[in-house]
Amino acid sequence: MNKYVEIVSKSYNDYFNYLKNEVSDLYIENYFYGLIVISLVVFLLEIMFPWRKNQAIIRKDFWLDFFYMFFNFFLLNLIILIALSNVTEQLFNDILAKFDLKLISLQLIDISKYPKIISLFLFFIVSDFIQWNTHRMLHRVPFLWNFHKTHHSVKEMGFAAHLRYHWMEPVVYKSMLYIPIAIIGGFSIQDVFIVHFCTITIGHLNHANLGWDYGVFKYVFNNPKMHIWHHSKEMPSKYGSNFALTLSVWDYIFKTNYIPKDGRDIELGFNGDEQFPKEFVKQEIYPLKF
Repeated sequence: MNKYVEIVSKSYNDYFNYLKNEVSDLYIENYFYGLIVISLVVFLLEIMFPWRKNQAIIRKDFWLDFFYMFFNFFLLNLIILIALSNVTEQLFNDILAKFDLKLISLQLIDISKYPKIISLFLFFIVSDFIQWNTHRMLHRVPFLWNFHKTHHSVKEMGFAAHLRYHWMEPVVYKSMLYIPIAIIGGFSIQDVFIVHFCTITIGHLNHANLGWDYGVFKYVFNNPKMHIWHHSKEMPSKYGSNFALTLSVWDYIFKTNYIPKDGRDIELGFNGDEQFPKEFVKQEIYPLKF
């Protein structure tokens, strides 16, 4: 037990120092300012090329989503995620040790043997497919859907809506990614950084007030005209559609794509969202009531 207490203590201390350095230092892989730059660029694109021209620049719940951006990407890691992740990793290794196994023994592929561009591509494809399946699960499992409702409570789309989600979601996503990523070894922190920022950028664009579909590339990459239908209040099935995070190709392959018409002015939300809390704290504790 003392070992796990030490892990938690070290996790808090290390992440606090990391966050302090992120804010105070400028360097090429700075996560804090990188997120701000991406957000500003996409926000400027919304202002320059608005799809819904009658939507205010500072749209409904803009400041709530802006707060979610910093809470989910930085404060949440400090409060729980980093410590939870490190404890889970140690616990998993301890369980494997009881069977004379090591995490490294789970590796079936070492992508470091391949050229950099190929290893990045493989890591990106595998992680995106797992996240697509996890997203479908958030819609299909009632217990998880109660957490995911926070994200679907958005009534006007904008880039920051991408970052409105309940703290339980990254726990689910990271848990689903843990073993598959352990099987694929050989990627570096830099690889994770590159892939992560690509997915954040595309996620911002998907939620932005932009009428883009990328032409023929819409069958490969998720886009604003496709993702707006994922947030539609009226769905063709009870579990929704267009589950792509980055790659829309999964929806086209598995027939979960749905774009019946131009979705610029459709109503967003979910059935019963009138009773869903509007304040941050109440949204965070909402799933505990069910």
